[in-house]
This record gives sequence, C-alpha cells and structure tokens, in this order.
Amino acid sequence: MTGENKILLVEDEETLAVGLEFNLTEEGYTVTWAKDGKVALEIFNSQEFDLIILDIMLPYINGFEVAKRVRKKSPQMPILILSARSGVEDRVKGLELGADDYLPKPFHLQELLLRIKGMLKRKMWYKDATSVQPVYSFGDNKINFENLECKTKDSHLRLTQQEAMVLKYLIDNKGKIVSRKELIENVWHMNPEIETRTVDNFIVRLRKYFETDPSDPVYFKSIRGAGYMFNEE
Repeated sequence: MTGENKILLVEDEETLAVGLEFNLTEEGYTVTWAKDGKVALEIFNSQEFDLIILDIMLPYINGFEVAKRVRKKSPQMPILILSARSGVEDRVKGLELGADDYLPKPFHLQELLLRIKGMLKRKMWYKDATSVQPVYSFGDNKINFENLECKTKDSHLRLTQQEAMVLKYLIDNKGKIVSRKELIENVWHMNPEIETRTVDNFIVRLRKYFETDPSDPVYFKSIRGAGYMFNEE
C-alpha cells in the first residue's frame, strides 16, 4: 500500500499544486505542500518524507538549490523534478545535482504516478541491495552505499544517489556486459527522458572518481556496441 509513503510537494503554481495534492491523496499518499523553496527546506528539516516532487522555478530558493541542500542532508531521498523548462541542459543539471527523475510540464497524471511508483520501487531495491553489502572496496577505493561517501586513493567524495545506483548495479553484475538499455530500464526505470548520452556521462564520472587513469579504465570498461562491464581484475 502507498498509505505509508509521505510526499513533499514543492510547487508555487497553486492550481497545479491543489490538483496534484488531491490526486496523490486519492492514490493513498500522504502529501505536504510547500509553496516556495524556503518553506520547503523548513518542512523537510522538521519532518520525514519518502519522496520529494520539486518544481525548479520557485520563489526565494530555486529547485536546483533545494535539491542540492536536500541531497547534502539526505543522500538517498528520491527527488522528482517538475519543470516547464524542458531543455536538455536543465534535465542534465537536475540529474547531476542528484535528482532521480525529471518530468517536463505539461505532463499526464498517469505518467507522474508511474514515475513515483518506479522511484519508490527503486528506493526499496537500493535499500535491500545495500543492506546485504553496505560497504564495497575495489583497488584503492572504498564505497559506503548507505551514506554515499567514498574514499579513493587521493580524496574523499560523496556520490549522488543516481551515481551510487549505477555503480551498485554494475558491481552486482560484475564481469557481465551491461547494456545502456539495461541501465536505463533498471536504474532509471524506463524513463524515456533519459538519453543514452546521459548514461555515458555517468560512466565518465565514475571513471573520473575511481580510475587511476580515466582515459585507460581498468574497472569500468566499454564494450564496443554492447555497453559496459565492471571488473576488478
């Protein structure tokens, strides 16, 4: 049941917010509505939520900054960005700041509901997958999948939730070729907004973090025409 799932809805367009709050409540979610970024952060810091629906164009503090601050406090919080700005740059920026999904306005209610279900399902997969092996090491790298903090040979860093999910999926399929399509379906839950280029960008970032020489990867290998493979050899 969805009744236990609490959603923070951050949207300044009142007509849209009231409609969303009604429809999400009808689906069994508990919804708290914030009209601007400042109030959203105050509510987020005082209550527990399972997912955040976040507009970008907000008064006081914009959605990108809200996502950034939420991620700092709660690295595993699912964030779905809604925006009338549907450009590729905004989509990529939102994902790189740690948003889990991006839905351009206008959108169909059923698509939004499917995205929410997919995100909550991924959250449970990630929680279950990491409870078995919360810390993983390879080479000079050590990853804590619970708080997303990593130690590499030369530095400390924190992954975004999406980076961690891509990494976890590759590790769980160590030695196997994983196609871009498989990553899109299993990590992004068949999100048509995600392009194969975005998947490639995530791999580039993982190489930059964990490879001694990102241009000659040892752990994250490209398999021409097929996808990627994680290997510790």
